Amino acid sequence: MSRAYTTRRLGIVNAIVEKLKDINGAGTFLSDLNENVSPRLKFWDEVEEFPAVHLNAGSETREYQGAGYKDRFLSITLRCYVQSEDSVEALDELMEDVETVLEDNSRLAYLDRTQTTQYTQQITIVSIDTDEGVLEPLGVGEMLVEVRY
Repeated sequence: MSRAYTTRRLGIVNAIVEKLKDINGAGTFLSDLNENVSPRLKFWDEVEEFPAVHLNAGSETREYQGAGYKDRFLSITLRCYVQSEDSVEALDELMEDVETVLEDNSRLAYLDRTQTTQYTQQITIVSIDTDEGVLEPLGVGEMLVEVRY
């Protein structure tokens, strides 16, 4: 017997990680992550390769609809790291690329625990924050997103 409602946190985070690995400096991308994307959050002093993006699944809430239907909302923190002479510009470019990938994949396919393909309903960027050059030549930015599924 399978469960109708289970958390899909890991599947969603892994699907976002795979999409972010497409940021390769080609086409309209301004940055090249060289697939340096991780589903585990690291702090800037732990990061060895730049640029990098690390994700962390946060709190998850439910909104109960009629007929037994539930909307689920997952908060995900994306931390972006750069090292450049102009870290503010490099960070802006990387975060613009990340935002583009998230916007283009708002209805994201992912695998649940039973390896069944599921889809997010919407990915919303809630906030964007940066260090504004305080750590130059390093740059750290944080993006908080909400995934509705």
